[in-house]
Amino acid sequence: MPLKGIKVLEFVGLAPGPLCGKILNDFGATVTRIDKILDNPLDVLQQGKRTMSLDLKNPKGQALVRRLASKCDVLIEPFRPGVMEKLNLGPAQLCAENPRLIYARLTGFGQHGRLAPRAGHDINYAAMSGVLSMLGRRTEKPTAPINLLADFAGGSVMCALGICLALLERHNSGRGQVVDSSMVEGAAYVASWLFMSRNLPVWGHERGSNFLDGGAYCYDTYETKDGLFMSVGALEPQFFEVLRGCLNLPEDLSQFAPNDQERGRRLLTEAFLTKTQAEWSQIFEDLDACVYPVLDYREVHKHDHNQARDSFEGIGDVVAPRPAPRLSRTPGKPTQERDNKQLELIDELELEAGELKELLDSGVLNLPKNAKF
Repeated sequence: MPLKGIKVLEFVGLAPGPLCGKILNDFGATVTRIDKILDNPLDVLQQGKRTMSLDLKNPKGQALVRRLASKCDVLIEPFRPGVMEKLNLGPAQLCAENPRLIYARLTGFGQHGRLAPRAGHDINYAAMSGVLSMLGRRTEKPTAPINLLADFAGGSVMCALGICLALLERHNSGRGQVVDSSMVEGAAYVASWLFMSRNLPVWGHERGSNFLDGGAYCYDTYETKDGLFMSVGALEPQFFEVLRGCLNLPEDLSQFAPNDQERGRRLLTEAFLTKTQAEWSQIFEDLDACVYPVLDYREVHKHDHNQARDSFEGIGDVVAPRPAPRLSRTPGKPTQERDNKQLELIDELELEAGELKELLDSGVLNLPKNAKF
């Protein structure tokens, strides 16, 4: 696996940090979680990671972190600027003790600037990135895509990319560095094409009135007879002609003419309501019309294409995506296939038996009940 041998120290916060750690873990890194509590029901991304709980306000807990960080390649922390410094665990101290350390700071507004110390959530960061202003139906308010944009795309994924870039650079220089990952900037960067394509014909109208944001009836979703949905992305003329034939649309119906948008949406709405999702899927099965079923997340693993690629896996009672992208020689592997090796963690701490017992008895350190050492 590409990150085999890389050791990561992950300070657990909300979901962006754990997903960043999961990405590194799925591709071979050994990730050790430091959480406030051992049984954290909110962190659903901890499979395959080692876990410990530390009292970070206690100097002995801070000393354990420094001991681990001195042997780690990457540290991920999701706290507001200044928190780690108050705990004597900031990059100035830890990177001085371990010059090869990649110190990744994942926050909403970044490490400096007027808003840096302020609280926020995905919807706020998406709003401040400028991207939220582009999302939503015409005549409706801007609508955030759950918390995918800033938390995960702009936060977790971009932070993981920054870490991998820093690791690559370290291969040449031998030196670590600080990764300042702002979810506002990450969300904006992910949307680079949206910013830089404003002069293309696909734009030019208010939000929700353009080809790609709900303004074109040939790029939308439609309900089927059984209450499910089909996605239609027939933007190119050749795809639209196939769609026209399958739905028996009038020859005079224009694809993009403004005056035909309401008519086209009404005709497609009426047509798709005449058959079930399965029936429409069969009709378009071997046709390139850019029409596909909107798969339910609970059933997505059953689709034959996803089954053929083994794209999803079961983790407990949920269905989860397998690591992506796929590497031909060193692919990622599901984290549940690797054991939590707490014994290795204890070895890395280099604690004597008496010292370990004292830390556990005092509550400075807590380990899972099933930890073996």
